[in-house]
Amino acid sequence: MRVLVVEDDRELAERLCRVLGDAGLLAEHAADGDQAAFLGATEDYDAAVLDLGLPGRDGISVLHHWREQKRDFPVLILTARNRWSDKLSGFGAGADDYLAKPFHLEEVVLRVRALLRRARGHADAVLRVGPLEFDTHSSRFTLDEQPLQLTAQEQRILAYLMHRPGQVVSRSEIGEHVYARDLEPDSNTVDVLIGRIRRKIGRPLIHTERGLGFRLASEV
Repeated sequence: MRVLVVEDDRELAERLCRVLGDAGLLAEHAADGDQAAFLGATEDYDAAVLDLGLPGRDGISVLHHWREQKRDFPVLILTARNRWSDKLSGFGAGADDYLAKPFHLEEVVLRVRALLRRARGHADAVLRVGPLEFDTHSSRFTLDEQPLQLTAQEQRILAYLMHRPGQVVSRSEIGEHVYARDLEPDSNTVDVLIGRIRRKIGRPLIHTERGLGFRLASEV
């Protein structure tokens, strides 16, 4: 799952990207409002963490731009401002959640995970497809209640599929949401990783839709 972190404080941005990465998410950084407005309008993100006080365009302007461009990914606003009027402006611009500084980095992770779940219609923190489960709080996969050992890339791909059960996901979509902009793989790489995940699951849960992509489902 791909998350855009918009924060002009480089140290804080690095910490946010690191903790999100440790949680199994792909975090990309934008340091100012102009860059954030462009990336959010042209790249495919699953969520964004957006600071309001930015050089160039401010956060509210960036969020307005994203929504005007029909970008509907969920947005968590981070800000030093804790006034009701600021919250009202953020939610009015299309924000989905709000967190005032200072905050615990782990809370950002929890809120982003909750936004990702709700964006795909999942109320429970544990996603299930047949005997396969994904605990979004701990980023832990289990099969028949036993831990499933996956590499970081395999975890990202399977997590993306788990958030979209029953839906056909193309190879290019997997590449866009699992890899950084400058590391997007070719379709053969995605096929190899899907093959590895299938072997580790040992069940016919990931189905190939010829010419379209892959579908995670407990039934054909």
